[in-house]
Amino acid sequence: MAAPARPLGVVTRGTTSPNRLRRVDNWIVASCGDRLRASVDPLVVDLGYGATPVTAVELRARLAARVRRDVRVVGLEIDPVRVAAAAPAADPPRLAFARGGFELAGLRPALVRAFNVLRQYDESEVADAWRTVADRLAPGGALVEGTCDELGRIGSWVLVDAGGPRTLTLAARLSSLESPADLAERLPKALIHRNVPGERIHDLIRALDDAWRAAAGYAPFGPRQRWVQAVRAVRDAGWPVHGRPQHWRQGYLTVPWPVVTPASTDPHAPRG
Repeated sequence: MAAPARPLGVVTRGTTSPNRLRRVDNWIVASCGDRLRASVDPLVVDLGYGATPVTAVELRARLAARVRRDVRVVGLEIDPVRVAAAAPAADPPRLAFARGGFELAGLRPALVRAFNVLRQYDESEVADAWRTVADRLAPGGALVEGTCDELGRIGSWVLVDAGGPRTLTLAARLSSLESPADLAERLPKALIHRNVPGERIHDLIRALDDAWRAAAGYAPFGPRQRWVQAVRAVRDAGWPVHGRPQHWRQGYLTVPWPVVTPASTDPHAPRG
């Protein structure tokens, strides 16, 4: 199907760098791999890949090596100049680049990764963007939407499917993590302005930061042991943390979206 004349969305800043999205890619392999394995057509869209195609190239390589060799990745950008610049990196049908936005250029992917795309949008626009993408997914498909810092050291993302947002994941490179409170700077757009008293995301980050400080005695055993202890303490305090210690050791903390849903009466706020 031909791409529409006017892709939905606006051009992003386009900032990117090698391995910036490695953390979320590894999480996708572990948490969304079964979706791709079960898909009739293992098509993945890298939505808003930026000024260079490097993260789309890396995504395809990681998925092909660890999930399905026949996975196909299509990088979509609104800016035709970026699409043209990415052309030399294409390797069809395994990797292609095209012009498109939230309408996904008429594609029906099993998975969409949209990173550092919605940061420049208003919070009230997030729910509509999620729905627009989710409505165009293949049956059983999912959107992974989030943000990270320039080097990919800290980040967070929301898993969205046809039923709406499902989970929130906080992630950090543990070797350089000083405080889990730093994660607040890289929350998804749906939550970035909600790290204030009275909001559940504020409570979660505070609980994690308190647990991290309380686990300082584990620091001699390495930051992974300290993080696992902190996540375990958060879970024991009543937060419904997903996964097991081997998952947490990679620097992840995943919770169901409803436990961090913004406490807002705004009908446009992204709710579960």
